Amino acid sequence: MREKLVVIPTYNEKENIEKIIRVVMALEGDFNILIVDDGSPDGTAAIVKGLQNEFNEKLFIIEREGKLGLGTAYITAFKWAMERGYKYVFEMDADFSHNPSDLIRLYNACSVDGADMSIGSRYCKGVSVLNWPIGRLVMSYFASYYVRKVLRMKVYDCTAGFVCYSDKVLNTIDLDKVKMKGYGFQIEMKYTTYKLGFKIKEVPIIFADRTEGTSKMSSGIFGEAFWGVFAMRFRKFRPKKG
Repeated sequence: MREKLVVIPTYNEKENIEKIIRVVMALEGDFNILIVDDGSPDGTAAIVKGLQNEFNEKLFIIEREGKLGLGTAYITAFKWAMERGYKYVFEMDADFSHNPSDLIRLYNACSVDGADMSIGSRYCKGVSVLNWPIGRLVMSYFASYYVRKVLRMKVYDCTAGFVCYSDKVLNTIDLDKVKMKGYGFQIEMKYTTYKLGFKIKEVPIIFADRTEGTSKMSSGIFGEAFWGVFAMRFRKFRPKKG
């Protein structure tokens, strides 16, 4: 039964991709993995395809032409997952900033505790971030604080990229109407889930900065999220028709 799918978007992650795949595959609970690679010139996709025979029918890849944005990568993956009947779909980075063993805790928050969305949260129990420059930490923390206040949503880590969605959420949201493409996508998906009345649970995690590869974070990414939040506050959110 295809129940749990971990979606990992990649761009130039050759140092991390095989290691993260092997760690997730070794977890209890029979997780499948979908890599969405945006034309990595470093050969990330080739590494994934080289592992597919070993992890037969559990490891999948979608290759796209060039960097098309984090949000569109996830939307593509969510549609792929719903077409194949997965019950729980996870977002996770390739760089081990998210501890793969916490996937089990996110899964249990939904499957056992009844949440419709669970979030691996850096800020719901104080600040749990390792090895970030202070400027990046302050920017991230206050971005979530700002979003929480403007949108009046009781989520402490609004920009988190470590998330479990139930199929109920993904089949209800009109994914074609999601507007934000960068890290603002994370805010929009959480706020849409909240406005549609689903139960959200934050699971405290320890977030560790990557040790290999290059970060894709920038002030421009946060800029999109900052200005997009204003417009989001006044939008109407309705379930997908049909």
